[in-house]
Amino acid sequence: MTRRELLALLALSPLAARRALAFGDAAKLVFAQLVHGGRYEPREHALRRLCWELEARTSIEAVPEAVFFPPDDPRLFYHPFLYLAGEGPFPPFSEAQARALRRFLVFGGFLLCDSADGSSGFDEAVRREVGRALPESPLARVPASHVLYKSFYLIDHQGGRQIVRPYLEGAQVGNRLAVVYSQNDLGGAWARDDRGEWEFDVVPGGEAQREQAFRLGVNLAMYATCLDYKDDQVHLPFILKRRR
Repeated sequence: MTRRELLALLALSPLAARRALAFGDAAKLVFAQLVHGGRYEPREHALRRLCWELEARTSIEAVPEAVFFPPDDPRLFYHPFLYLAGEGPFPPFSEAQARALRRFLVFGGFLLCDSADGSSGFDEAVRREVGRALPESPLARVPASHVLYKSFYLIDHQGGRQIVRPYLEGAQVGNRLAVVYSQNDLGGAWARDDRGEWEFDVVPGGEAQREQAFRLGVNLAMYATCLDYKDDQVHLPFILKRRR
């Protein structure tokens, strides 16, 4: 079953019909955040601000409040973009949860892992769980030529609250990036409180680095919802001209 066939099947299911109380909301992107046994929401306002930026910059309409699920909740399949954040280690998922996360990824889901502190504890936990879900595709550096870096903005620098690694890592299902992992605290750069103040300083690059974090967030949302349409040959002359 392809990703498009899966989404079409879900749209026609009775459960989807019961949940679609308002067509406008059903057509919007809703981020799902993964619940685990550690600190799973270290940047409370991060996704809300990213939603605001998505609507301001693109044609994507997004619901500002994320929904929270454990890995084995079947409602995950209604959300193409899953966000796993953390600060420090978290305990292993159960066997049932690991199998469910694998199904989500194999059937077309996208997972962004975002380290709030760049710690070895969170890093080890992410590699452990991604390795369990996709043992055939360990995390590896995403090449600078990947379509992810041109799905909306042309990106050649990393963003985040801090730059622990000047690159992203990813795990593939076939030719598709199913998992992307940033150790640079994207959520810390996105987070803005109820008074409109940025919650964290961005170092060492300041506001330019924060802007890169938002551009990367927009690209990630575009990739998760549209995949690799910009890798089509018809786009290459325009992209190469822009790069020059």
